[in-house]
Parts: sequence; C-alpha cells; structure tokens
Amino acid sequence: MNTSLLKSATAALLFAAALGAQAQELKIGYVNADRVLRDAAPAKAAQAKLEAEFGRREKEVAELASKLKAAGEKLDKDAPTLSEGERTRRQRELVEQDREFQRKRREFQEDLTQRKNEELASVVERANKVMKQIFDSEKYDLIVQEAVFAGPRIDITDKVIKALNAQAPASK
Repeated sequence: MNTSLLKSATAALLFAAALGAQAQELKIGYVNADRVLRDAAPAKAAQAKLEAEFGRREKEVAELASKLKAAGEKLDKDAPTLSEGERTRRQRELVEQDREFQRKRREFQEDLTQRKNEELASVVERANKVMKQIFDSEKYDLIVQEAVFAGPRIDITDKVIKALNAQAPASK
C-alpha cells in the first residue's frame, strides 16, 4: 500500500474520530479523477482539440511508415536481380528513410505528449476549482481524489462533472 495513501487514510480516521467524539457529523466526499478527466465536457473538448491539432501529422507519420514498409518489401523482392552496388545504394537510402521516419515519429510523440499534458493540466485546474467551490458551498470537511474504496454515498464525481459541464468553455 502506498505510504502517502496510508498516512492520508490514517489522518482522515483520526480526524473522524476526533469529530465523532464531539458528536458532530463528518462530511466527506470522494471524486473519481479518472472519470472526471474522461467524461467531463472540458476533457472531451480538450481531446477533440488535440485530435484536430495532431490528426494531420499523425496521418503523415502513418503514410511515411507505409511508404517505408513498401520500399523495404520492394528491396527484398528486387535484391536478387540487383547489382551489388545498386543493392547497397538502395539499402543506404532505406536506412536513411528509416532514420527520418524515426525522427518524425519521435518529434510527433513528444509534441503530442507535451500538448496532452498542457490540456490535461488545464482541465485538472478547472476541476480543482469546481471541487473547491463544492467544498466551500456544501461545507465538506474532506474531499479526496484517491481512495482504495469509496461508497456511493460519498461519491460526488457526478456533481463535479455536472458543475464542470455547466461552466462556459475556457478561453485561451
């Protein structure tokens, strides 16, 4: 078990025990962050934005991979009939094309990962603001995002998603 999770759970139990001794009801909420990042409208909008932004490049990389594969198959097929010099030249060209393909694929993946992280951070920031508003307005004592088990009675994920969906789209 994760030690920070264990410490958090222990702290929550001690907090609950202390409040229970004072005959006050503890109000705890749980939010499934994965569901928020998958189902909330801002998360879906971010995903659509990334697909629009990177779709063309993804297609170009896939086409380059297909061309490289076809060139390799053609070289394999033609190799027995080629002169040694021609076969060597085409092998070098194929190796150079493969290097170019690997470079473009790596750049694409790095750019996509960076943009995904930026979009994810924006959605997480908005979700955290919504959770803080719910925390304050409904007078929660504790809202957690990670838990080993959480019952439906304390799950406020739908409330967070609904509040995020109700917000106007973030302007950049």
